[in-house]
Parts: sequence; structure tokens; C-alpha cells
Amino acid sequence: MGDPREPPEGTPEGGSGNEDEFRSVVFDESFVRAARIQELSARERLAGSFGKATRARVRLGPLGTVPRQALALLLLILLAFGAAVYFGVNSPKGVPLRPEGSQLTVSLVALSPASTVRPVADPARPFAALPPGYGDGTAGLNTPAGAATEHFSKVEVTKALDTVQRYLVASSLSPAALVQAVTTDVRAYVTPGEQAQFDASTAQPVDDRHHAVTGWIVRFDPAQVALASDTVKTVGAMRVDEADGSTLQITTDHTFVYALKPAGAPAGAPAGAPVTLETVRRELTFQFDRVDLGQAQLRLVDAVLQAGPAPCTASMAGFLQPVLATAQGTAVAPAAPVDPGDHARPAWQVCGVLAGS
Repeated sequence: MGDPREPPEGTPEGGSGNEDEFRSVVFDESFVRAARIQELSARERLAGSFGKATRARVRLGPLGTVPRQALALLLLILLAFGAAVYFGVNSPKGVPLRPEGSQLTVSLVALSPASTVRPVADPARPFAALPPGYGDGTAGLNTPAGAATEHFSKVEVTKALDTVQRYLVASSLSPAALVQAVTTDVRAYVTPGEQAQFDASTAQPVDDRHHAVTGWIVRFDPAQVALASDTVKTVGAMRVDEADGSTLQITTDHTFVYALKPAGAPAGAPAGAPVTLETVRRELTFQFDRVDLGQAQLRLVDAVLQAGPAPCTASMAGFLQPVLATAQGTAVAPAAPVDPGDHARPAWQVCGVLAGS
């Protein structure tokens, strides 16, 4: 029986029939890929390429020896990287960037007394002459119950209202803010994008519509003013709506009445110093995105403050400037008429006249 490795007709003449002697001339795949010419395929020859049986290979440099799968993967990686860079530079529409920098606009209006400022009749009951409707502190804020809006749930709205109420307590009702010049409690509620503006306002307040600390906080100069009562009478309301689909907006409009006396004056009545009522109206606009809601912080974007009795000539950017009554009453120069043609004074710096005494 013959060797199965031999052909049926036997070993050709001149050959040993052993493949070993041809192993040195067998071309491996890397040798074929490195060839500078390539034989045409059968389809290419049938298509009319009769003039030649080979073509030159297109050389791709170092990439010529890279497998196709690796080239495809490299291309996908490059496309993904390009897309990441594009979308990082060009934020998609409908996804607004979080606001940074100066966001708050402040309008301060001093209310000059229409007549002589007189102390309250009974320092032990300084708010006895107020009309009905005022509540004590937080009770007068009239914070509504949370209700869902088009894009925000009831839980989110309730959390925003709670944050606003806490801010109003810290900035309008707390003795630490009112007469002790403490600002850290209020700053804790300010979103990081506004904290630089808040810090600049407290460090160097100026009435430029953006850096008056009294836009953030109701406060009186502790060297000049003290509280005659820790109770603050309050009346007002809050309104909830949406600035856009991703921004919840709450507008508050409250009037606060403070019982004040000169700093260092003895407490008690009738031996105590005369007590003056200072009325402050704050209309504030707050905005929240979902990051703010999660952190229980807020963006105060607009603040309008009216305060009186106050002189028209004093700046209220750093502290409110109440006119404190003496036992005989304190007279104040009336508000000067406003000349719209006078451009030497900023248009937003106006003074009104306080109704009543």
C-alpha cells in the first residue's frame, strides 16, 4: 500500500515528493500584504482590464499594515472624540447653562416723611396704631401651600417656598441681620453663582443697582440703631410661576414694620428712649433650577426696596437710614423735586414721600 502523501500517479520525475524542500519559498500573509503589486481579480479581468494582469497597491504608510477592524475602531474613536468636543463647546438648545456672575438688580427708594417724625405713643405697645392685617414675623409672610406647576412637582414647589420663607426670616426678621451686621446666615441661601456678587456687596456696598447689600438684607447700622422690640410686624404675599420650563420663579411682596430706638438707649418704658416705627417694603424675585432646589439655595434676581421715614440725601446701599424720633419730634427736609433733564444723578436714585406720619 502506497504512501498517502504521494500523488496517485506516483512521484514526478526529478522531484522527491516531499513538501519540506518548498517550505522556504512559501509566502506568508505579511509578505503578500507588503507586496507593491497586486494581481487583478477575476471580475476585474472580465470587466475589461486585459492590458495588464496586475495593479500597483495604494500605500498608506504605517497604516497599510493595520487590520481593517483596527482602522474602523480608530475611526469610531475619532468620531466620538469630535462629537464630545463639539457638544462641550456648543451646548444643546433647551439646556441652559447655569447663570454665573452678577444676577441681582437692586432698586432702593427712600421715603421722606411728609411731616415731623414723632415717637409712638406707648413704647410698650409700639405697634398699637397699625391697621389690621399685620402678623407677627413669619405668620405675616402668608407662605402659600405648594402646588404643582406645568414643569415642577408639588414637592419641588413646596421646597422652593420653604427656602424662600427661610431666606426672608434670615434677611428681614432676624436680629442678627437687622442690627448685628451678620451676613453669613443669609449668604448660606445664595446660590454659588451669586456668592461673588453678594460678597462684593457686603465688602464694599454701592448704589449701582448691583452691589447694595440692602438689596439682599434689611439692616440698620448697629452703631446708630437698636431694636426696641424683637417682634417685626409683617404683611404680604407670595406668587409662584415659571420663568421657563426649567426655571421656577417665586415673587414676594411684603411690608415689614420695625420698632427702633437709638443704639445704647435704655430699654423699657416709660423711662426708655423714644421709639420710632420704620416701614420697609421688599418686592423680591427668586428663581430656582433643579440644582438649586436640591441644595435648598436660591437666586435672587430682582429686589425693590422702599424704606421710611428716611432722608433723601443719605445712601442706603450699606445700611438703611431711618429717621429716629426725639421726644419732641424730628423734622426732616422734604423730598426735592426730580428734574428729568438732570443727567448728573442716576435715573434709578429717586426719593418718594412717606404717607402718614
